[in-house]
Amino acid sequence: MDANPPAKGSPLDYAVDRQSRLTLPAVRLAVERGNGVLAFQPVVQAQRTSRPAFYEGLIRIIDESGRMVPLRDFMPVAETTELGRRIDCLSLSLGLKALSEETSLRLSINMSARSIGYPAWMTILRRGVADDPQAAERLILEITESSAMGLPDEVKSFMREVQKYGISLALDDFGAGYTSFRYLRDFCFDMIKIDGQFIREISDHPDNQVLTQALMSIARHFDMFTVAEMVETADDASFLIENGIDCLQGYYFGAPTIAPPWKSPPSAALR
Repeated sequence: MDANPPAKGSPLDYAVDRQSRLTLPAVRLAVERGNGVLAFQPVVQAQRTSRPAFYEGLIRIIDESGRMVPLRDFMPVAETTELGRRIDCLSLSLGLKALSEETSLRLSINMSARSIGYPAWMTILRRGVADDPQAAERLILEITESSAMGLPDEVKSFMREVQKYGISLALDDFGAGYTSFRYLRDFCFDMIKIDGQFIREISDHPDNQVLTQALMSIARHFDMFTVAEMVETADDASFLIENGIDCLQGYYFGAPTIAPPWKSPPSAALR
């Protein structure tokens, strides 16, 4: 997920809250009208970096002027409200549509654990996998660490249901500060995405190296794939690969784009 809220109580936190109040009405209207798209960012395997293992579909909301509204301007506030649930519904709908249109695509979609108890979101998921069972096997749901640890019982019950469909589950922003290892032991995540704060400039920061290696060790213990988020340089990528990371994601391998990367450009563009 590419919208990390600032620490509560900080001056930046208050600025974000004020900006959110100004932006939320436009976002609410856009979501009601379904004015959103996914931006696709590649996630590559460490041993095969030239070809994406899957893409993450990041929601982008488009206001009435046609502008993409930055997630930082509304998501920290919207995430805990019904608007956040409706954004999750839109994101899931767009993801299922992309999977049905491209049968070779493997795609991850972000969600909050709060959406598990939102009937409309669950209806979209159940209907989508019933209509196209093969799409379910190519869908990865990324649950933010903070929301998962806040609703552990709901998450465990949800896992039992969706894994029957063949859906994979990822714990997003792992290490961001909320993890309870007691709960992690009971969960059944297929992969863990290590928070970008530990990955940026990791090749030059011994503290980040130690912390990331510890998180990778925990993931291996629980038989989970590891994904490093926000990989931005060749040096960082090399360090992570040499130390056994499974997958990498970040601007070094590709920026999010609303143009599906797996589609060939029109012939006019090629000329």
